[in-house]
Amino acid sequence: MTANPTVFTFADSTDLILEIPSATSANLDSQLFSHPYSRYQAYLNELCLGAVLPWLQEDFSTQSKVWPSTATLASLWELVNGTAVTVDATRFILVPSENIDNSEFRVPQEWVDLPTWAGDYYLAVQVETDGGYVKVWGYCTHAQLKTQGKYDPSDRSYSLDGSDIISDMSVLAVARDLCPDEVTRTAITPLPTLPQEQAQNLITRLSNPEIINPRLAIPFQLWGGLMEHGGWRQSLSERRVGLPEQRSVLQWLQSGVSQVAETMGWGRLNLQLSAAGARSIEDRQPGVTLSRRLTIAGQLYELLITPQGEPETPYWRFELRNANVGAAIPGGFKLRLLTEDLQPFPNNEDIATNAVEQLYVEVSLEAGEGIVWEIEPLPENYDREILKF
Repeated sequence: MTANPTVFTFADSTDLILEIPSATSANLDSQLFSHPYSRYQAYLNELCLGAVLPWLQEDFSTQSKVWPSTATLASLWELVNGTAVTVDATRFILVPSENIDNSEFRVPQEWVDLPTWAGDYYLAVQVETDGGYVKVWGYCTHAQLKTQGKYDPSDRSYSLDGSDIISDMSVLAVARDLCPDEVTRTAITPLPTLPQEQAQNLITRLSNPEIINPRLAIPFQLWGGLMEHGGWRQSLSERRVGLPEQRSVLQWLQSGVSQVAETMGWGRLNLQLSAAGARSIEDRQPGVTLSRRLTIAGQLYELLITPQGEPETPYWRFELRNANVGAAIPGGFKLRLLTEDLQPFPNNEDIATNAVEQLYVEVSLEAGEGIVWEIEPLPENYDREILKF
């Protein structure tokens, strides 16, 4: 279905004014945020997204969608202002503000200096909560922010003078049509990988909700390392709002998949317990499987996790299958497991050199150990997650 945003203009004929759908803010669960500050930040972003996404879908591509997925928005807005939307191969960063002074455009550093977060175009969005509309008053590119922008260490943002951004939003569509090869991004230096122990210590420290703005509490190189790792970012966000561990595979098998995991697409197949309240691998009957549906290159697949082996020496089987009966996995696909801090280990991946029925990796894990799964080509809405065993 094609979106049909309400677009109207007043004041300046170049202004893009979009109506905020009346039901937009009703989608926000206030319990997903640790403090009124982050809750209001999320509220502004929700209103902004609710108005701007239908416009992008209408004017640019019906396939425009939130990155990495709508299920991850709460973990982002708890920590950083802004939302990413992918429009085909182009990424737009929506940066909302209530500020009516359009003399400058400020963008949080995360959206500029994190390689996996950076966008092509950055939209300056003024949110009029009382008026029920947003004004997209200009845009710039990543290259402009890096070469013309001023970095402010006090709030870790890049700013451009209002006179340096393009205020006529109709230019954006024309530029994309006439200059599809425009260089919108400049090179970004990757951040060093955080050691797992250090990451866990930082998450424990920053999970204190009394730290209202954790993004400013530690050096950016450390903060950026947490944010780029989807699993660490989700863990920090969830701990700040007091949620217990949401991705314990053993707990999923014993008492059901957590609500957070369900929103990510996880479920149980053929779950049978030998007795109510079974609490260990020894208590479970064979055949218990966890499943997550994935869309890869327009096709449906299933990632399965099944406990294997004897009670004294259990191991885990990660398996990828085509969700359509009799359909194969194309050559070139890869299933890979990594440690929590994204390190490889022996026999950690399976590669389809030709079309195959399944890809699988089997791994033995210590109690409490975490695993990150990856698939190539990348599934839609993929965000790294840490599964605990």
